[in-house]
Amino acid sequence: MTRILFVCHGNICRSPMAEFVMKDLVAAAGAADRFEIASAATSAEEIGNGVYSPARQELARHGIGCAGHAARRIRREDYDRYDYLIGMDRANLANMRRMWDGDPAGKVHALLEFAGRGGEDVADPWYTGDFKATWRDVLSGCQGLLQRLEEQR
Repeated sequence: MTRILFVCHGNICRSPMAEFVMKDLVAAAGAADRFEIASAATSAEEIGNGVYSPARQELARHGIGCAGHAARRIRREDYDRYDYLIGMDRANLANMRRMWDGDPAGKVHALLEFAGRGGEDVADPWYTGDFKATWRDVLSGCQGLLQRLEEQR
C-alpha cells in the first residue's frame, strides 16, 4: 500500500483537488486498492470546511466528486504514516519541513516535481481565481506521480 498526503495552506482548494484527481487516476488505472490518498493543510484556518465551491465546480467539470471532504491540519504522526508528502508550493514545503523537523526519510516533495517542473508552485486559485490553471497543474503533477509510482513498482 502506497500512502500519499497532499498538502496546501488551507486544504480547501489545491490539496483536495490533488487528492480527488489522484483518487480518480488510480481508480481509472485499476489500482485504487494499492493506494491510500488524503490531503491536509499547514494552517488551521479552514479546519472542518469542505472543498471551496469553485474548486468543487472545477472538479465536477471533469467528472470528479469530492463529497465528504473536511479540511484538517497536518500532524506530526503524518510523517510516519505516509510514504509521500506532497506540497503545492514552496511555503507549504517549508511549513511541512518545520512541522516534521526536516525530512530525514526524503518523503517531502513538490507536486510539480513529478511533472518535470521542479521548483514551480501549483497555481494558487485563492488569489488568482483561475481554477483552470490549478486544474492543469494538479492533473499534470498527479499524472507524473502515478507514472513514477507505476515505474517503481
